[in-house]
Amino acid sequence: MTLTPVRLGYALFTMVDPSRGHEVEYNRWYERDHRYSGCMVGPGWFAGSRWVATKALKDLRFPETGPVATRTEDGSYLAIYWVHEPDAEVADAWAQKQVGELYAAGRGFAEREHVHTGQYLPDSTVSAHEDGVPLELAHDHRYGGLVTVMIEPADGVDRASALETINSGPVEKLLATGAVDLVSNWRMKPWPADHNVPMKMGNDGGSTERILQMCFLEGNPAESWQHIVDYAENIENSGAGHVTFASPFIPTVVGTDKYTDELW
Repeated sequence: MTLTPVRLGYALFTMVDPSRGHEVEYNRWYERDHRYSGCMVGPGWFAGSRWVATKALKDLRFPETGPVATRTEDGSYLAIYWVHEPDAEVADAWAQKQVGELYAAGRGFAEREHVHTGQYLPDSTVSAHEDGVPLELAHDHRYGGLVTVMIEPADGVDRASALETINSGPVEKLLATGAVDLVSNWRMKPWPADHNVPMKMGNDGGSTERILQMCFLEGNPAESWQHIVDYAENIENSGAGHVTFASPFIPTVVGTDKYTDELW
């Protein structure tokens, strides 16, 4: 038997806030309907996970404002999905059609706001272990924490050089602390030319040259946040780029309303 390896084509990264007073209603709609009907039942959508930033976690974010979140309090829930590379075009077409049909059938949710939603292509992955968790399995590993870091290359530094410098220096130092298990780097994937969805997708996230990092942790990122602060300083000192958004998240407890009363 010939096994076809899973090839990660792109990620959907969607950070959203429910309207205040609608936290429980939104959480239940997303988990019990939209997460599946709008994503996971589609062709090529093979893995995903959902994360939350409580007020205590949002208070750790930096900088205070930027192109991803206008304010550090923006963006309570983060959902991330992996799409299989051979099915990427089919997945795009399906998702656009599916969301339109769901909204037309009254299965949308008006009391929410996208802070930043985008598609990202995988660039590189650096693991703390020689034979660590493959990126394709990161959702199913059930990590205890996630840190998202957005980086803009410094003036006069091209994106490839910035990424190489960050991976070989600051990332290696971060992994050596034991705080982070896996650092994945992503580049922006432009929306399809015919992209048309029935909601605003939030802030643009920065320049087209930005680097999105998803850093997976075994534990709660609040317990090792100083390492992330130091990491951002190391990126700045390397001359490669500037951090425009750094945020800790923890996994939601699927099927419950846990954390809905801790967002603000």
